[in-house]
Amino acid sequence: MTRMLQSYVQDAWWSPAEDVAGVEVLDASTGEPVARVSSEGLDLGAALDHARTVGQKSLGELTFHQRAVLLKQLALVLTERKQELYELSYKTGATKIDSWVDIDGGIGVLFTYSGKGRRELPNAKVQLDGPLEVLAKDGSFLGRHIRTTLPGVAVQINAFNFPVWGSLEKFAPAFLAGMPSVIKPATPGAYLAEHMVRIMVESGLLPAGSVQLVSGSIRDVFEHAKLGDVVSFTGSASTADALRKHEAVQTGGVIFGAETDSINASVLGPDAVSGTPEFDAYVRQLVNEMTTKAGQKCTAIRRAIVPTSSMDDVVEAVRARIEEKIVVGDPRTEGVTMGALASAEQREEVLRQVVRLVADGGEAVIGAGQGLEEGGAFLRPILLRFDDANAERVHDTEAFGPVSSVIGYDTPEQAAELVVRGGGSLVTSVASADPAFVSTLTLRTASANGRMLLLDRDNARTSTGHGSPLPMLVHGGPGRAGGGEELGGVRSVFHYMQRTAIQGSPEMLTAVTGVWHTGAATRDDVHPFQKSLEDLRIGDQVVSEAREVTLEDISHFAEFTGDTFYAHTNEEAAAANPFFPGRVAHGYLLLSFAAGLFVWPDVGPVLANYGLENLRFITPVSPGDKVRVALTAKQIIPRETDEYGEVHWDAVLTNQNDEIVATYDVLTLVSKAPVAAVAA
Repeated sequence: MTRMLQSYVQDAWWSPAEDVAGVEVLDASTGEPVARVSSEGLDLGAALDHARTVGQKSLGELTFHQRAVLLKQLALVLTERKQELYELSYKTGATKIDSWVDIDGGIGVLFTYSGKGRRELPNAKVQLDGPLEVLAKDGSFLGRHIRTTLPGVAVQINAFNFPVWGSLEKFAPAFLAGMPSVIKPATPGAYLAEHMVRIMVESGLLPAGSVQLVSGSIRDVFEHAKLGDVVSFTGSASTADALRKHEAVQTGGVIFGAETDSINASVLGPDAVSGTPEFDAYVRQLVNEMTTKAGQKCTAIRRAIVPTSSMDDVVEAVRARIEEKIVVGDPRTEGVTMGALASAEQREEVLRQVVRLVADGGEAVIGAGQGLEEGGAFLRPILLRFDDANAERVHDTEAFGPVSSVIGYDTPEQAAELVVRGGGSLVTSVASADPAFVSTLTLRTASANGRMLLLDRDNARTSTGHGSPLPMLVHGGPGRAGGGEELGGVRSVFHYMQRTAIQGSPEMLTAVTGVWHTGAATRDDVHPFQKSLEDLRIGDQVVSEAREVTLEDISHFAEFTGDTFYAHTNEEAAAANPFFPGRVAHGYLLLSFAAGLFVWPDVGPVLANYGLENLRFITPVSPGDKVRVALTAKQIIPRETDEYGEVHWDAVLTNQNDEIVATYDVLTLVSKAPVAAVAA
């Protein structure tokens, strides 16, 4: 008998009893048995509890940056062994290019979230969201929003078409958020997902309880899910609707997100006639979307919406490209460019939907009457033509395979209406060199799409294409597409976190957030620039002496820099300005003076100043005014892979009347260890 796939639960590999038959999975191209799949006897409730306890604890001990580093290390391990995944991927019917999209694409998601986590999130366990809200005039009562990890488990139910990418695109943001995952792959490609998880487990990098795998059914998942859990689903809209109606979602507090089938569109602009770069790019993209993964992509083009006058040209160009470029067969065979569907059952389902589309007015102009390859789940590309753009089924029926339909439009308004008829899509693309047409169509249809690709001659070669979700951009869509988001940069990390408003004194907000707030305790024992990162604490502060700003200083700065703006050089003109009492100091002069007031000149742990943030000039400074600066360590961010970290300093420049002149954050790089002084 073929091997029974294992599940990985409670940090150990688990197999069903020997007498369990399971579901047999076949090679999509040859029909030969590959594996059996079953979760019969698996205690799913115990697995979820393990994630909520052991997984939450182990991930909760790590900061965002520490989790991000682990994502990169996992990506490197998978990269080293990806050839093993490629060999298994052939059995799913995937060509080498299909496997690259799935396997390298999935690994790329890990790399992307590792980088974004370290760049866009703090090296902490709490994320601050939005600005501080001052709730009392004297600053004693403040409010702000924080995000913290949800206390449950992320259950990830994946589709059959991308066993690796589909798993990793959900896993990466959940892991970065600190939420343990239970991965449930679809049965047809479960052996590929199992091997991917096996590589990750064997690396020894996974914190205890952070990842579990269920090979087989989890039909009773909502019987065990509870408040704080997130269930993410990719699959059919009908299944998503049934899951969404479960009591655990409706009243139990379980968060449910769905990414479902989508009748995506691609619009050819009126200007993009045959012979233009946009027309050629449109045809290349349409054929690519019909044939990559044998059309088994939730982002594939199902409706090619083109000017009525261009319908014949599009059909003939697609026909020519398919004849030239597409060879259907076993992806292990040299020269094959399109493999099999996931299973014979999937092929029959696609053909049933084609019959429905034809019955509603579709004419099979490519693929009609062609025989099927023997021995596997093969299906040659099919292009339908609808002369009635208002036919119902072309806008609501998806044949999830190498099938697309050409629909004509006569006006830009009609093109937009046809796009929206899809009921909410993951993606729509527009091929046109006419900015007015592209802008009008985009603004009219963006609300019906999760993503839009604007294709023209300038990006035709560099574009990643209509059907390629990118981890830094939203993958998801409204309405029929599920109404959720599975990617979108750091935004998707927040799907696994709770946003909470906290209100309190500066001292309490500082304690909770790890970021110093004005009014909280400070320390001025040693100049903070003499302290290494390990010795520095938030609240460490230096308050400078005052420095008088003279007219000579202002004039010299204007002459030296060339900044002779009249407010600094012409008393009469400056006095007529509603913002100034007369001639005033340059803001950048004041910043320079401030640096001279707070800097420690000797060699020490501070390595470099790499920027300013949130700079505001509040009160003008006139000749004869005196300024001083208070510099306070606001946030300390160790870098996990470097011998230094970042320190954000709160800088406040005031005048002799204690009026605030300027506020800003100074960003420095500081050594983790003390730096020996260098003799002069």
